[in-house]
Amino acid sequence: MLRVIVLGAGAGGGFPQWNSAGPGCLRARAGDVAALPRTQASIAVSVDGERWVLVNASPDLRAQIADTPALHPRQGQLRHSPICAVVLTGGEVDTVIGLLHLRERHAFEIWGAPPALSVLEANPIFRALNPEIVPRRTLPLSREFDLMGIRITPYPVPGKVPLYAEEASLADDAAVAPVTEDGEALGLALSAGGGTLHVIPGCAMMTPALRQRLSGAECVLFDGTLFTDDEMIRTGAGPKTGRRMGHMPMTGPGGALEAFDGLGVRRRIFLHINNTNPALLADSPERAQLAAAGWEVAEDGMEIFV
Repeated sequence: MLRVIVLGAGAGGGFPQWNSAGPGCLRARAGDVAALPRTQASIAVSVDGERWVLVNASPDLRAQIADTPALHPRQGQLRHSPICAVVLTGGEVDTVIGLLHLRERHAFEIWGAPPALSVLEANPIFRALNPEIVPRRTLPLSREFDLMGIRITPYPVPGKVPLYAEEASLADDAAVAPVTEDGEALGLALSAGGGTLHVIPGCAMMTPALRQRLSGAECVLFDGTLFTDDEMIRTGAGPKTGRRMGHMPMTGPGGALEAFDGLGVRRRIFLHINNTNPALLADSPERAQLAAAGWEVAEDGMEIFV
């Protein structure tokens, strides 16, 4: 059985975002119990509770480890961590920067598709993780492999290059960003003898192939960045739509609620939720709409068993 801990459920910047005075962030900062804070998205997965695999290394990883006893060093050893590997679903800042928190000569593996590994290779700061101690390994896309007793199948999903790698000619207000399925964004199917858990923190659109892959899954942690495609524009938080950022919205035509209709996924949970998304608020009508459609909204510290 897989044990999954949501280390962070928020999108880039977390909730409350450090420079946001939006209504949700104000409530979270004031300690409102209906506006629980979220750190930036990452999960930890284990079969035996002793060896843990992280999916993405968010900028908040040090605090997430401190808040998660399962990831603490075991007594009796001067230096120890149960973290054995980090699997990257992309090369965005929010997925790789946390690796630098793990630079104290602890041996673990970094797994990623070629686009994510090329980001590490191109940035000398990541040499702080000595490859002799922290080897980088290429994920076998669309093929199952075993990692610490977890059967993992990484597969491409529609996505875009990281913001910092975009062509300068791509305008912020473009309707959509160029989308590829070449490994810039990945989904992961995880299993350990029970049902299958899919982790897809970023996805630009649903495709027939992705629908087929997710059909009948036990649980899916899915991209919940924005509630509506034009949310950033309407709230004054930025000039981009969700699709321009490479994220399909929760609602509306082509949104996640519509896309998952009829797929037979037993448990559907939104992850990677932006600070502008009103569904972060437990007492909002938007949260009630999601609940009525059978969706949950992830929280930091949430545990899932599959």
